[in-house]
Amino acid sequence: MPCTFALLGSAVVTVVDDKPKRTLRLQRLANVAANPHVAVLADRYSDDWSTLWWVRADGEGTVVEGGERHRTAVAALAGKYEQYAERSPTGPVIWIEVHRWTGWASAPHAGPGATPPTG
Repeated sequence: MPCTFALLGSAVVTVVDDKPKRTLRLQRLANVAANPHVAVLADRYSDDWSTLWWVRADGEGTVVEGGERHRTAVAALAGKYEQYAERSPTGPVIWIEVHRWTGWASAPHAGPGATPPTG
Protein backbone atom coordinates (compact mmCIF):
# COMPACT_ATOMS: atom_id res chain seq x y z
CA MET A 1 0.00 0.00 0.00
CA PRO A 2 1.53 3.37 -0.95
CA CYS A 3 1.95 5.76 1.95
CA THR A 4 3.61 8.97 3.03
CA PHE A 5 6.36 8.48 5.59
CA ALA A 6 9.07 10.23 7.56
CA LEU A 7 12.19 9.04 9.35
CA LEU A 8 12.61 9.76 13.06
CA GLY A 9 15.92 8.38 14.28
CA SER A 10 15.54 4.60 14.07
CA ALA A 11 11.81 4.84 13.32
CA VAL A 12 9.67 5.16 10.21
CA VAL A 13 6.32 6.88 10.80
CA THR A 14 3.21 7.18 8.68
CA VAL A 15 -0.23 8.58 9.45
CA VAL A 16 -3.82 8.01 8.42
CA ASP A 17 -4.56 11.34 6.82
CA ASP A 18 -7.81 13.14 6.05
CA LYS A 19 -8.18 12.00 2.44
CA PRO A 20 -11.62 10.45 1.90
CA LYS A 21 -11.79 6.76 2.77
CA ARG A 22 -14.65 4.26 2.82
CA THR A 23 -14.05 3.62 6.51
CA LEU A 24 -11.78 4.85 9.30
CA ARG A 25 -11.32 1.25 10.50
CA LEU A 26 -8.48 0.65 8.07
CA GLN A 27 -7.18 -2.86 7.52
CA ARG A 28 -3.55 -1.68 7.84
CA LEU A 29 -4.24 -0.63 11.44
CA ALA A 30 -5.84 -3.99 12.25
CA ASN A 31 -2.94 -5.79 10.57
CA VAL A 32 -0.31 -3.94 12.66
CA ALA A 33 -2.30 -4.54 15.86
CA ALA A 34 -2.60 -8.27 15.07
CA ASN A 35 0.98 -8.74 13.88
CA PRO A 36 3.45 -5.95 14.65
CA HIS A 37 6.20 -7.39 12.43
CA VAL A 38 6.10 -5.00 9.48
CA ALA A 39 8.15 -3.92 6.48
CA VAL A 40 8.24 -0.68 4.53
CA LEU A 41 9.70 -0.58 1.02
CA ALA A 42 10.72 2.56 -0.84
CA ASP A 43 11.90 2.36 -4.42
CA ARG A 44 12.66 4.38 -7.50
CA TYR A 45 11.71 3.20 -10.93
CA SER A 46 12.99 4.81 -14.09
CA ASP A 47 13.27 3.90 -17.73
CA ASP A 48 16.99 4.50 -17.12
CA TRP A 49 17.73 1.25 -15.31
CA SER A 50 21.10 2.53 -14.13
CA THR A 51 19.26 4.72 -11.59
CA LEU A 52 17.03 2.03 -10.05
CA TRP A 53 17.18 1.42 -6.29
CA TRP A 54 15.16 0.14 -3.37
CA VAL A 55 15.46 0.16 0.41
CA ARG A 56 13.48 -1.93 2.89
CA ALA A 57 12.95 -1.28 6.60
CA ASP A 58 11.89 -4.26 8.74
CA GLY A 59 10.68 -3.58 12.24
CA GLU A 60 7.98 -3.62 14.86
CA GLY A 61 4.94 -1.42 14.32
CA THR A 62 2.69 0.21 16.88
CA VAL A 63 -0.55 2.10 16.29
CA VAL A 64 -0.34 5.43 18.12
CA GLU A 65 -3.55 7.41 18.61
CA GLY A 66 -2.50 10.43 20.61
CA GLY A 67 0.10 11.82 22.95
CA GLU A 68 3.67 12.99 22.44
CA ARG A 69 4.71 10.27 19.96
CA HIS A 70 1.69 11.08 17.77
CA ARG A 71 2.51 14.82 17.84
CA THR A 72 6.19 14.12 17.07
CA ALA A 73 5.31 11.90 14.11
CA VAL A 74 2.79 14.37 12.67
CA ALA A 75 5.31 17.21 13.04
CA ALA A 76 7.94 15.19 11.15
CA LEU A 77 5.45 14.42 8.38
CA ALA A 78 4.35 18.07 8.21
CA GLY A 79 8.01 19.04 7.81
CA LYS A 80 8.26 16.76 4.79
CA TYR A 81 4.86 17.16 3.11
CA GLU A 82 3.37 20.58 2.39
CA GLN A 83 -0.18 19.20 2.51
CA TYR A 84 0.32 18.10 6.12
CA ALA A 85 1.84 21.45 7.07
CA GLU A 86 -1.30 23.14 5.74
CA ARG A 87 -3.72 20.66 7.34
CA SER A 88 -2.36 18.53 10.15
CA PRO A 89 -3.53 14.89 10.01
CA THR A 90 -5.47 13.71 13.05
CA GLY A 91 -5.69 9.99 12.31
CA PRO A 92 -3.66 7.23 13.95
CA VAL A 93 0.08 7.01 13.37
CA ILE A 94 1.88 3.78 12.60
CA TRP A 95 5.24 4.03 14.37
CA ILE A 96 7.76 1.45 13.17
CA GLU A 97 10.92 0.82 15.18
CA VAL A 98 13.30 -0.41 12.49
CA HIS A 99 15.48 -3.40 13.39
CA ARG A 100 16.99 -4.06 9.96
CA TRP A 101 17.66 -2.08 6.79
CA THR A 102 18.34 -3.75 3.45
CA GLY A 103 18.63 -2.29 0.00
CA TRP A 104 19.96 -2.44 -3.50
CA ALA A 105 21.05 0.04 -6.13
CA SER A 106 21.81 -0.62 -9.77
CA ALA A 107 24.88 1.60 -9.69
CA PRO A 108 27.01 3.36 -7.07
CA HIS A 109 25.39 6.73 -7.88
CA ALA A 110 21.85 5.36 -7.49
CA GLY A 111 19.94 5.53 -4.21
CA PRO A 112 17.80 7.80 -2.07
CA GLY A 113 19.01 11.37 -2.28
CA ALA A 114 21.55 10.59 -5.00
CA THR A 115 22.02 12.97 -7.89
CA PRO A 116 21.75 11.15 -11.21
CA PRO A 117 24.68 11.63 -13.56
CA THR A 118 24.29 14.18 -16.35
CA GLY A 119 24.98 13.66 -20.02
